[in-house]
Amino acid sequence: MSGKTNASHLLIKGLILLLLAAGQRAANAKEGMWIPATLKAHEQDMKSLGLQIPVDVLYNENGTGLNNAVVLFGRGCTGEIISPQGLILTNHHCGYGSVQGLSTTENDYFANGFFAQSQKDELPVAGLTVTFIRRMENVTERILDGIVDTMRDAGRDSLIARRIRATEEDFKEKTHMDAMIKPYFDGNQYWVAIAETYRDIRLVGFPPNGIGAFGGDVENWIWPRHTGDFSMFRVYAGADNKPADYSKSNKPYRTEQYFKINVSGYKENDFTTVYGFPGTTVENISSFELKQVYSITDPIAIAARTKKLDVWTTHMGWSRETFLKYTSKRAGVANGWKKWQGEVAGLKVNDATGKKQKFEAAFQKWADTAKRYPYAKTLLGEIKKLAETVYPLITQDQYNKEAALGVELIAQASAMEKMIACFRQPYTEKELQDTLTKLVNGMAGFYKNYDAATDKDAFMVLMDMYLKNSGDWLPVYYKTQYEMHLKDMATWAGDVYGNSLLASKDKLAAFAARAKKEDSAQLINDAAWQLYNSMNTTRKMQISPVLKDYYSNMRYLNRLYTKAQIAMNKTKTYYPDANLTLRVAYGQVKGLDPDGPPKYSFQTTLGEVIALDDTASDIFKVPKKLKELYAQKDFGRWGVKGTVPVAFTASNHTSGGNSGSPVLNAKGELIGTNFDRAYEGTMSDYYFDPNRCRNISVDIRYTLFVVEKFGGAGWLIDEMKIVK
Repeated sequence: MSGKTNASHLLIKGLILLLLAAGQRAANAKEGMWIPATLKAHEQDMKSLGLQIPVDVLYNENGTGLNNAVVLFGRGCTGEIISPQGLILTNHHCGYGSVQGLSTTENDYFANGFFAQSQKDELPVAGLTVTFIRRMENVTERILDGIVDTMRDAGRDSLIARRIRATEEDFKEKTHMDAMIKPYFDGNQYWVAIAETYRDIRLVGFPPNGIGAFGGDVENWIWPRHTGDFSMFRVYAGADNKPADYSKSNKPYRTEQYFKINVSGYKENDFTTVYGFPGTTVENISSFELKQVYSITDPIAIAARTKKLDVWTTHMGWSRETFLKYTSKRAGVANGWKKWQGEVAGLKVNDATGKKQKFEAAFQKWADTAKRYPYAKTLLGEIKKLAETVYPLITQDQYNKEAALGVELIAQASAMEKMIACFRQPYTEKELQDTLTKLVNGMAGFYKNYDAATDKDAFMVLMDMYLKNSGDWLPVYYKTQYEMHLKDMATWAGDVYGNSLLASKDKLAAFAARAKKEDSAQLINDAAWQLYNSMNTTRKMQISPVLKDYYSNMRYLNRLYTKAQIAMNKTKTYYPDANLTLRVAYGQVKGLDPDGPPKYSFQTTLGEVIALDDTASDIFKVPKKLKELYAQKDFGRWGVKGTVPVAFTASNHTSGGNSGSPVLNAKGELIGTNFDRAYEGTMSDYYFDPNRCRNISVDIRYTLFVVEKFGGAGWLIDEMKIVK
């Protein structure tokens, strides 16, 4: 790079060595999410735990590594290739949204499941993609050359963005593939991922909810689990085996890199690896930022979602049509709701804040005399002052997001902004009507899965919460409307949903079809728009600008704080926080014993599933065919001691995004599919407790049993390579 000085070159070299050393010290057997390209540094530790293959088998740059069998599934899950014909295994809940788009009351795949009986039966999924990471490279020197640590983020970000664009274009030109650069260690390090994204993905297998979502919210984030949380898709490619848009002429993706499947099982303390795309962790933040999580954002979200979920569940029980509309949305809302409850409990039981405060005292003592890092001395004081200043703003913004915008009608009203803007354009009457109609048609996805009666009841409970907790931040419009309706929520809700155009697609479409220039007032005065706009105006004018500055300043301080922590703590293993990039975690098969006996076993079985059968419950109702297979002991080659293993726990460090990740044995063979964490350890995004943190996976034998015996799709197993 032109203009490079010896001093800046040495600075960058020193930074890279410092951070790589942090990632290369002997790793804790359980905690850590490692960049695959750095696994060589962990090979000895991995082998001491039982790894039997060279780490080059897991990742290498010559195209033969198992990284070529792991995919980013959609926008936030992981999947694995399990046959040379591009067959993907991922979670049931990762495929849920895609299957909802394919399901109807006539073809209810949630109730009945779907298993293609041949490739011609596989169903195209519009918009679904999978991304392969072909290799990764550390480009820190190219991105940070000559940039000093204390350069403020505004100028720094602009300079880095230009370098990232140039570097990505350079890699794209050389590799003829996509190149994506992301920051690691809070922006102290940068890596490029060379990737290929495939766009023709088809549904192959999806068990009914009675298997794939068995236990529902009751068992979500809980161990023991009894869920067959898997689904299967297939990657299709063009004639050159490269990414292509959907076409009937496309062929299954051909690959030599796919996971062998081991059906011999496992025992406690056996080595395991999880390979995937963990979403977000923030392990190195201060106690002041952690307080925002466990005392503000999590409790507010839990309380608001409890109210909304109660309403949704009631209405879903009344109508199968409503159930189909809300089942995927409900799963998404409930997932965070329960996770955050475990997160708060785990942080408190571990006294995570107290431990951070103890570390911060030691850090300050070190920083007071750290001559190489003069900025470290004032870091914690600045972080404390900055974090405490915004506690009230973060509180209100969480009520805005979870209570006000938790009402679907209010959240969707943001779409009316574009409609209102149309009236300010020099359109003819016909052009205005056509444009408005296109915008309404663009809301088809919302209305397909929307029920106004359900949302109306949610409005009543969430508005009650919003009014009681917003204080001086309550928009004037909300206050006046509440008083105008005599402080009666039912009356207010009846008025809003009875008169808002947005509450009915038919009403909105009729308005668009006949709209004239003078009709803009009808939109501007619409109750849903007024609710959204009044809240959003307050938010944009008084809250968002302050929080934007806060997050920018805190990002700057945390970048320095992370680097200083690594410099101080030379005996601790540091790994970059998860950022939805490819990582490897490793640990062992472990039961859960968070507080001493009684200890939970590391495995559940089909017999336990059958014992939980409740025909009066949607979430514990075992499908008839599954019960018949169990009664007949018709397990095929997947049975073990008169039953079939269903799920197991291990000590791998996982996060959101690891859903669907392959779980591998010591030989790099597939033994399960990761799908959850234990409730006791959901705080692992902030603090990892090796006694409480467990990842939960579907046993591959249960997956294959369901595919072959329940789904009648044994032809899929013929594609796979089964080993013992």
